[in-house]
This record gives sequence, C-alpha cells and structure tokens, in this order.
Amino acid sequence: MKRQFIILLFLTLGFSAFAQEYESFEELKNDIISKTIPLISVENLKKVEKTKSKLLIIDAREESEYNVSHIKGAEYVGYDNFKIKNLKGVDRETTIVVYCSVGYRSEKIGEKLKKVGFTKVMNLQGGIFDWVNKGYSVYDNEGNKTKKIHAYSKSWSKWLTKGEKVYE
Repeated sequence: MKRQFIILLFLTLGFSAFAQEYESFEELKNDIISKTIPLISVENLKKVEKTKSKLLIIDAREESEYNVSHIKGAEYVGYDNFKIKNLKGVDRETTIVVYCSVGYRSEKIGEKLKKVGFTKVMNLQGGIFDWVNKGYSVYDNEGNKTKKIHAYSKSWSKWLTKGEKVYE
C-alpha cells in the first residue's frame, strides 16, 4: 500500500512537472511516451472508427476522468486498477486503440496488452486532449455530447485549447 502511494505521488508530481517544462503540446506529446506501442493520430482514428468492424477503443484514464467525457463508444479500463481479465472474450486479433489524456498511461496499458498476446494495439497520439483540440466530439456518462473535458490537473489544462475544463 505504501509503495502504491509513493508511485501515485511520483506520477502525480512527475506529470505536473512534465506539463510545465514543454514549450508546446506537440513537443509534449512526442516526448512523453517511449513509442513502445504504435501510434495512431486522432485523424486516422476518426477515419478508421467507421470502417473497422473489429475495433475496440479503450480509455486508460481513471473512472472520474472517463465519467466527465470520453470518446464515443470507448470502454473504460482505467489505469491504476487495470486488469487484463476485464477484456476476457476480446479476440486477440481485434484492433485496439488505447487512449488517456496525452498518451503516457495508454502506452503503459498498451504494453500490458501486447505482453498477453493482443497483436493489434495502438496508442492514440496526444490522447483525448488532441482529440478535443482537433474539434472531435466527446460524450458524458449518459451518452450525451458534452463540451466538458477532464483536464487531469490545473497545470496540464494549458494543453487543452477547446472544451470546458473540469478538475477534481
């Protein structure tokens, strides 16, 4: 429990520091990830979401973030409490696009998916921040289109140029 708290504290402080040291969102989103999972741009996801029958979009943010808004049809899997067993029954050949706020947490979940045999895993470059910034719609927990977007933290909110920023 103490170890989890220390990790969570490090991630929270680390993410806040990361958010402030970059000159632009482009620089942040290209540097914060290790690129261990293939990237897909928001524009390409928008194109393929209507054409791929075996496409699963999963949200690797925390439930409070997902509840504010998410990409239509995205399934919540979380980050801190992510469990592979929650994807039981999903074909290992399904194209899976994982996203979070900007791409870091989704990359880590993508790595876990690859490790257990999912073969077509992609990380949404720039995450939901890029999705919203490019003008694509997000939906609340009731399935209604919303302008609200969970900004992760006040320091990270500067990377959101559209939408109504929400914090916990």
